[in-house]
Amino acid sequence: MAFEHDTPFLESLRIQARVIGALLMREIVTRYGRDNLGFLWLFVEPMMFTLGVTGIWAGAGLRHSASLPIVAFAVSGYSSVLLWRNCAIRCSMAIPPNMPLLFHRNVRVLDLLVTRILLEVAGATMSFFVLSVLWVSLGWMEPPADLLKILIGWGLLIWFGGSLALVVGGGTAHSEIVERIWHPVSYLLFPLSGAAFMVDWMPTRFQEIVLWIPMVHATEMLRDGFFGSAVRTHYDPQYMALCCALLTLAGLLLVEEAGRRIEVQT
Repeated sequence: MAFEHDTPFLESLRIQARVIGALLMREIVTRYGRDNLGFLWLFVEPMMFTLGVTGIWAGAGLRHSASLPIVAFAVSGYSSVLLWRNCAIRCSMAIPPNMPLLFHRNVRVLDLLVTRILLEVAGATMSFFVLSVLWVSLGWMEPPADLLKILIGWGLLIWFGGSLALVVGGGTAHSEIVERIWHPVSYLLFPLSGAAFMVDWMPTRFQEIVLWIPMVHATEMLRDGFFGSAVRTHYDPQYMALCCALLTLAGLLLVEEAGRRIEVQT
């Protein structure tokens, strides 16, 4: 119930929070069900993928033979990929099957996408946190050299994943071609995202090319936070923030236009 002296803005925020909360509960139940692990799959699923990759690398003896701590390298790299990639995948073609929800007065196209983004961010973040604590506890990872850099890098990845998801989600509402293009592009971006390499390992001319890819900067920043002076990193958080801001603007414009088209059709 709203307070008597609430401003229209605060009342709108409360309505928005209730809408997002209801959509979150609906999405969790629809996606994961009420039985077995239920909503725990939200972070167990991404954790299993990262755990599998880390296990393969460690099982091959890389944990002991490489000069770089391979467990921390895998966790920081593949967790970051899951964050931005899953956000975009879940928002791809998210609007058409949820069209009936838009008949509710307070539900907008943006709400549908924000709900899915929040779920993927929560799942990837919990997975990243749990695995990091687990490996540090087992002695497979050293404690982070700079926790603040890890938090900033992860925050930039969340922003990038959310803005990219808005672009993909808004774009697929206009044409299914966007979805067909996005899937191969996501596979191409995977090996270029910095998950399996560090920029300093590459020749100088290739470093300049790779650093045009926004998520590489956040991944390098995560590695700097984990390894500190043990590695040489290359990143520019201001450049990534600019890319995220431009993607966010483009995504919001696409989503707004998609909402207008849906209103005209209905």
